[in-house]
Amino acid sequence: MQNLAALETLIEEHPFLAGFNGKYREFLRRCASVRRFAYQQQLFHEGENADHFYLIVEGAIALETFVPAGGMIAIQSLGPGEALGFSWLFPPHKWRFTATTREPTDVIFFDAVALRAKVEQDRNFSNELLARIARTLHDRLRHTRRQLIDAYVIPS
Repeated sequence: MQNLAALETLIEEHPFLAGFNGKYREFLRRCASVRRFAYQQQLFHEGENADHFYLIVEGAIALETFVPAGGMIAIQSLGPGEALGFSWLFPPHKWRFTATTREPTDVIFFDAVALRAKVEQDRNFSNELLARIARTLHDRLRHTRRQLIDAYVIPS
């Protein structure tokens, strides 16, 4: 059995949830657990059902996608303090990428069904969560843009 006080502390201290309204902590704790993934273990696979959301506590994860001419390619590396897996929020709720650990990794693992229901039921919770997701997606888009520019710059 996992230590509930430790889980609550991890939730409270994770940067993604910094400043999140305290009245939602009990809900978050109820739909969360801590999971450990081994080196080179997949958290999720592109095309499968997106039914979880992750906050990285320790370790490293590569977001990858399948490219027909090149196989699996890494899109981005994520580490402690970051959030992972937003496909649970957007229909058809299928993973858009594959996530694979690059070292043993600990995450806070949230049940997406419970999160979706809370988002639908409670507009204040929804606003707080979606604002954080939007900031994270904005940062990832900027990162991807820089990668594309670097990949397509022709050396002089």
